Amino acid sequence: MLGSNSDVDDIAQQVFIRVWKSASRYVPRAKFTTWLLKITRNLVFNELRRSKRHAYVPMQPDPEMEELPVKDAVDQAPDALLLEAELQRKIEEAILSLPESQRMALILRRYEDLSYEQIAEILDLSVPAVKSLLFRARTELRKHLKNYLKPE
Repeated sequence: MLGSNSDVDDIAQQVFIRVWKSASRYVPRAKFTTWLLKITRNLVFNELRRSKRHAYVPMQPDPEMEELPVKDAVDQAPDALLLEAELQRKIEEAILSLPESQRMALILRRYEDLSYEQIAEILDLSVPAVKSLLFRARTELRKHLKNYLKPE
């Protein structure tokens, strides 16, 4: 969601500080992870709003970025590795271009493997609203990635 490892580390630290400070107010109506993800969602959205107001432009390439390996364990051809890396970059760009709520719903569903009900609780939405968000997010991703998808 944030696109920067240092931002991710900062948010993770803030999440655990918030959990620590508000642990006495936690009421186990839902799973702990739902509460934790709700705190995370709020902090991520706040950071995204803040970063839109203060655009960050790196002066030099990120030294932590991994370089593309020449060969991997399955002896994939360099051109296939390059295409796979390009596809991965395009997928990340497409996800980052989604509106915040669609992006969060997509990440919670696809990468965190949460149910619609859990996502609805985290995002303070109804289950049909979550399904609608995910449908719109997937439609947008298909549009952004149409050149990389196989025709059906």
